Amino acid sequence: MAITVAPGVSLQEAELVFSYILASGPGGQNVNKVATAAQLRFDAVRSPSLCDRTKARLIRLAGSRATRDGVIVITARNFRTQQKNREDAIGRLAALIREAAHRPTFRVATRPGRAARQRRLDGKAHRAGVKKGRRAGVDD
Repeated sequence: MAITVAPGVSLQEAELVFSYILASGPGGQNVNKVATAAQLRFDAVRSPSLCDRTKARLIRLAGSRATRDGVIVITARNFRTQQKNREDAIGRLAALIREAAHRPTFRVATRPGRAARQRRLDGKAHRAGVKKGRRAGVDD
């Protein structure tokens, strides 16, 4: 089954490896007995679903969640059930991949033109005149 992450990007469920660990937080005695926290491992470097540019950005965006081998590890322990934690981990991975797949727009830095600089100076001079008019005169 394929998981659609972004337009034109989908992951096969076989690429995701889940393991379940004991969690902390809400759940009472249940958290001491049942492994409800989901740990998702996704091998970004060897994934056939992503292009090279997206892989590089994904590993950089993952930061400390990425291992030296390029495996992204996401641990979800916000919920009391394995299923909800599993869905949360998949959602967080999908958001990370969506952000990595987004190509930032190229911007060329420009400088303000002569007329814009003159308008700015005129505004500053006007404001200075307003403030000067508020000052108390010397002969008051």
